[in-house]
Amino acid sequence: MQDLISPLSLAVLTVFPGCMLIAAFTDLATMTIPNRLSIALVAGFTVLALLTGMPLVEVGIHFAVGFGVLVLGFILFALNLLGGGDAKFVAATSLWMGLSGLLPFFVTFAMIGGLFGLLIISFRQLPLPSFCVRYQWITRLHEPKGDIPYGVALSIGGLIVFPETAVFAMSVA
Repeated sequence: MQDLISPLSLAVLTVFPGCMLIAAFTDLATMTIPNRLSIALVAGFTVLALLTGMPLVEVGIHFAVGFGVLVLGFILFALNLLGGGDAKFVAATSLWMGLSGLLPFFVTFAMIGGLFGLLIISFRQLPLPSFCVRYQWITRLHEPKGDIPYGVALSIGGLIVFPETAVFAMSVA
């Protein structure tokens, strides 16, 4: 009987989405994205590239994309427009997207981020139900001048675009 899914495919199909889901929930609950998730994404991509025999030029392009996004993220962080964890996480996610997936990823997470931001702003206009007061993460989201956990939009955008990337296609082939 032939295996339904190879171990490599299983790893790729769990590492990337797993990091995306953990980042979204962690950012929503704590307003932080742990560095270990960005490190796991970089390490996971590196292992994937080695195991699949990805050409070095292509690996270099993926890392250049990730580095370029990291530089952009640090600039946005310095301007207080993006959190430090978000800057590292978007760069590590962009590494998996590569050059061909970068624009779709940015457009997707920007649209989701805008909608999510409007949702949070609308939520902040409503009175907080009394049963929500006992949940610190909900009260933090409800604060009128509070931050918006943008890792949620980054994660959802990554999950939407990832199945269309060359990395995904290569890993399930």
